[in-house]
Amino acid sequence: MIPDKAPKEDVFHGSEDLRKEAHVPSFEKYKELYLKSIENPEEFWGDIAKDFFWKTKHTGQFLDYNFDVTKGEIFIKCMEGASTNICYNVLDRNVHERKLGDKIAFYWEGNEPGDELTVTYRELLQRVCQFANVLKSQGVKKGDRVSIYMPMVVELVVAMLACVRIGAVHCIVFAGFSAESLCERIMDSQCSLLITADGFYRGDKLINLKVLADEALQKCRDKGFPVQRCIMLKHLSKEAEETPLGSQSPPAKRPCPDLQQEKQGRVRKTRPVPQVPWNLEVDLCWHTLVCGASDECEPEWCNSEDPLFILYTSGSTGKPKGVLHTVSGYMLYTATTFKLVFDHQPDDIYWCTADIGWITGHSYITYGPLANGATSILFEGLPTYPDVSRMWEIVDKYHVTKFYTAPTAIRLLMKYGKEPVQKYKRESLKILGTVGEPINPEAWQWYYTVVGEKRCPIVDTFWQTETGGHVLTPLPAATPMKPGSATFPFFGVVPAILNESGEELEGPSDGYLVFKQPWPGVMRTVYGNHPRFETTYFKKFPGYYVTGDGCRRDKDGYYWITGRIDDMLNVSGHLLSTAEVESALVEHEAVAEAAVVGRPHPVKGESLYCFVTLTDGVTFNKTLEAELKRQVREKIGAIATPDYIQNAPGLPKTRSGKIMRRVLRKIACDERDLGDISTLADSSVVEQLFQNRCCTGV
Repeated sequence: MIPDKAPKEDVFHGSEDLRKEAHVPSFEKYKELYLKSIENPEEFWGDIAKDFFWKTKHTGQFLDYNFDVTKGEIFIKCMEGASTNICYNVLDRNVHERKLGDKIAFYWEGNEPGDELTVTYRELLQRVCQFANVLKSQGVKKGDRVSIYMPMVVELVVAMLACVRIGAVHCIVFAGFSAESLCERIMDSQCSLLITADGFYRGDKLINLKVLADEALQKCRDKGFPVQRCIMLKHLSKEAEETPLGSQSPPAKRPCPDLQQEKQGRVRKTRPVPQVPWNLEVDLCWHTLVCGASDECEPEWCNSEDPLFILYTSGSTGKPKGVLHTVSGYMLYTATTFKLVFDHQPDDIYWCTADIGWITGHSYITYGPLANGATSILFEGLPTYPDVSRMWEIVDKYHVTKFYTAPTAIRLLMKYGKEPVQKYKRESLKILGTVGEPINPEAWQWYYTVVGEKRCPIVDTFWQTETGGHVLTPLPAATPMKPGSATFPFFGVVPAILNESGEELEGPSDGYLVFKQPWPGVMRTVYGNHPRFETTYFKKFPGYYVTGDGCRRDKDGYYWITGRIDDMLNVSGHLLSTAEVESALVEHEAVAEAAVVGRPHPVKGESLYCFVTLTDGVTFNKTLEAELKRQVREKIGAIATPDYIQNAPGLPKTRSGKIMRRVLRKIACDERDLGDISTLADSSVVEQLFQNRCCTGV
């Protein structure tokens, strides 16, 4: 599986200086540790677990599992018998045992340049304990689900860790999602409380988050699921009293804290403040609640396999899946992947540009970095606002050493050339990373040459919401890099490539990417629907975890992700279900049928190309096109807004009625080589669809 020696030609290497202090300094060391992690996982992970606090130790084998649906129910268990609390391990342990209380946990950088805040580990612990007591005062207890719908502010981290401290299960919904999407997730997870904010700015655009939250809660009520409490943070409002973080006030009867006007320097432009609707029966003010809360809160000790969080990802059926992660395995895996993949050192300043509403933000903004006592940047803004140099200005401002972003952002900034990058020195950078989708070799070379000036290795990480952390990735000092390749498996991960018949392929090959055994951080189930978990990930090839991605292995043993095999699209690094978009389109009274495919996009990776068959008597025009785009945006979120909508009087179907999506993908790309279409019931629709093609997009 792993070659005896790494190739020496057509590869890029990390610097000698990096290798001197690296946790994994060579390919030989990587191979040694990898074999240990596969052959003796108990010892490998047991050594890592010694760095964490356990209220009780685990009993029995480290990992117990069944991946074969023909042999009974699928299950994965890690460290059974152990109990701990992740919040304690990422905060109390750092403050009290590792003496990192005065170390900066986060530099918060707001939407506007100069809008900033610093938070130490001790201050973060105080705030988390306060809000944990607030949640308890509202009746939230161990096992309850709490929805969080917030912008990228420090309080988002406070809210999620407060849930974890008391054993509640957080369900974070990306603040770019619609009210309908929020409602759907609240109802599926049966959340008892919603935490949100008044609003936030995305560049120049005001997002009135509370209005969207209220719409979602009304939809929940209309569907018979009333949420009793909504806690709102005044993020843009200015009238709350001020108390700096780290105040030495008594733990009870504290003045109302307001993180928006700290003496540490949040500075805001004069901008319109959102008009906040208020429901006295449901709404509660974050600042009012915490003003009397104690900043001491004993953690709830949780069993290893207790639920930690639910995070929804698109499903091929159109209904999002509630991916469930549990306590101990996720903690160990995110902490270890962060430490080794980014080769974390104590003096690093680390910046992941993702949103916490996605799994990248969960694992590599919150849990992984905090578990390692890292100093990170929490960024609320956009990479192009107020200008296209914003990211590099921040790199220089905070002396960022490790930088992790999406290929979408890299391709976007490539359009503006070298000058915006070279305005800034970037001398502090040591390691670059990519996440969300495979990076094309051209973007990799630009990132390596222009941003990193040929001195920073790139860790091109492949993983999923379901995997919890990196599963295929280079290690910066150990792995020779190939532009566009995720290279080799992380410790404990055993990949294989299968053909359509489920046979394992050896050597250079293309096929389905699967994994043969679990690792600590893999998901445990789909919340409330274990049969769907089994069907989605284990039914196609019994005995394997099926990623849904295609993969190529080259002559040197390197893995290359070739894209989704099922009906999923990767738009700007975010997976979208074609079925979900199709469902939103056909809800419009003018649409009888819809089919959605991906079309390559120079920045987003894939764009949404939609074919709609209209009901009798309806005419396709710009007004209808705008209505359909708005409908998808409102049902799912702005990220799912179609780039192209084409009138399709008929769709290419087989005689059994199945839509031939490969033909639609060819039409979307204006490629006439359709291959075998002999099974089409009516081949004449193909030429008509070519004639109706969209020539321009949004």
